[in-house]
Amino acid sequence: MAKIELKQPVVAEISEGIKDAKSVVLVDYRGLTVEQDTELRKQLRAAGVSYKVYKNTMMNFAFKGTDFEQLAPYLNGPSAIAYSTEDATAPARVLAEFAKKADKLEIKAGVVEGTAYDAKGMQAIASIPSREVLISRLLGSMQSPITNFARVMNQLAEKGGAAACAAAPAAEEVAAE
Repeated sequence: MAKIELKQPVVAEISEGIKDAKSVVLVDYRGLTVEQDTELRKQLRAAGVSYKVYKNTMMNFAFKGTDFEQLAPYLNGPSAIAYSTEDATAPARVLAEFAKKADKLEIKAGVVEGTAYDAKGMQAIASIPSREVLISRLLGSMQSPITNFARVMNQLAEKGGAAACAAAPAAEEVAAE
């Protein structure tokens, strides 16, 4: 069997994995211990992120003709790929958080929703909260004024309504004269 026939299934596997990916992040994993690598894979799996180590040439072939072709210049040295089809910031977030504990893990670059970022750009992407967190913050900020309004209306109702509140200052003026 020719070498190219052996490589085609690997390239097809990578292509299949990234075809619907919202983001792809390349990392240099040199120096990680087995325990650290196992923990990293566990955290990525929990976040819905796929993580695998492939040869750079295989990834380069799989990236051709996709948004991820922009990662070709970063395919040097040992590389692992992390990608997500659900949350665009999840791979960068999990990898950056893990890199704080394991200083050997280095984010090389990534593509998030069609835009390529270098290592510093990926750090900025990693600081973006997940979609669920952003939605809950938005709803919280929308709910706050409504809650305050309801609280004021409740206090007015407890005092006997708006008419009682308007009559109270008038009664105080009469009593003062």
